[in-house]
Amino acid sequence: MARVCGRLRKGVAIAAALGTLGLPVVVGALWGAVRGVAEVGPTAVDVAVPHVPGSASPSAAEASVLEAGMKRQLDAAVRRIMREAHVPGVTVGLWTPGKGSYVRSFGVADRRNGVPMTPGLCMRIGSETKTFTVTALLQLADRGRVSLDDPIGRYVDGVPGGSRITLRQLAGMRSGLFNYSEDKGFVKALTSDPRRSFTPRQLLDYSFRHPVLFPPGRKFDYSNTNLILLGLVVEKASGQRLGDFIRQNILQPAGLDRTLFPADAGFPDPHAQGYTNQTASGKVEDATDRNPSWAWAAGAMISDMRDLRVWARMVATGTLPDGTTLISPALQRQRLEVLPTGVPGAGYGLGIFDVNGWIGHNGSLPGYESLTVHLASERTTLVVLLNTDVRHDGQEPATLFGEAVTKIATPGRVFRLSVPPSAG
Repeated sequence: MARVCGRLRKGVAIAAALGTLGLPVVVGALWGAVRGVAEVGPTAVDVAVPHVPGSASPSAAEASVLEAGMKRQLDAAVRRIMREAHVPGVTVGLWTPGKGSYVRSFGVADRRNGVPMTPGLCMRIGSETKTFTVTALLQLADRGRVSLDDPIGRYVDGVPGGSRITLRQLAGMRSGLFNYSEDKGFVKALTSDPRRSFTPRQLLDYSFRHPVLFPPGRKFDYSNTNLILLGLVVEKASGQRLGDFIRQNILQPAGLDRTLFPADAGFPDPHAQGYTNQTASGKVEDATDRNPSWAWAAGAMISDMRDLRVWARMVATGTLPDGTTLISPALQRQRLEVLPTGVPGAGYGLGIFDVNGWIGHNGSLPGYESLTVHLASERTTLVVLLNTDVRHDGQEPATLFGEAVTKIATPGRVFRLSVPPSAG
């Protein structure tokens, strides 16, 4: 039987500070040094700035790359993190209208054959799925189909304390419900057969066998259980499957044709192979074809850099690329009312975080990590996609890239997540 080790608790503590994913299930000796991930060579792929769907052609200033000195600094910073954290491949996109852009891929998408990482590859985006699920919920609230202050017990039976936990508290990670991905039985079931399929109710059963951690609303505690419940609310209130509702009401209107909510373990081509040590043995393995049903509304979605660039601004502003409304301004304001998480400079709203002004979410599940954020004060968007979730000195590699890039590009607004000492 796989041993559940310290990273599970630490992952939750970090997540509780920011949403850095309680999604990964963690087993084996995961805090050891990473071995078996190829060192990254100097290869990098530089590409043209992708066109944003539904918008006018980019201006000359927006389409130009950043000045050479900053580009060299960014290249060096990304390569340094790759070497230190043993990251196989990463794509970084940074855009500021009027100042230029930086779109680069480094390393390999597949360690077996050395195929290079490129910006057009599909990637699993983990907990960034939460931003789509909560957007769907807010759209239904706009239509009067739900109220954020409804109790979850109105929609889903059997929730401990379900008459007192509101949809708002679920979306804001303040329900007190146990995170199913911490349950030892769940960990054993998943790692013994990573390709098995889970139903939402099975996931909830792992959570509901545990007592509620605290009265709803008392504090922040990142739990994937919350999003499984909200996915079921969307389905009940809309009469559609969650993936269908998201596709018809969010992806299609925005022109996000490379983003999908998978119905199974299928992975569109081209995609990067993903590498993880969240395995029964604790050794690094290829996790590309694992079934993401275990994450469902909390983390199953797939996207690419172009679509996430568009999505970053949509989430932060509540508007579609053509300027029309994604969700009402009133609900968007509520979404962005962030509350403390326990980490300095980091707050969490409704399925979204604010880290020193950077609005968005990150994602991490076996084999993949992502970071998609928008800094409204600078009109700057940052997207980071990589094909490993193996931590470096206790830190998510996507966070390390985000901090390194923003130290150079926006030194007054650095994306920094400091793990509190109590996280151990």
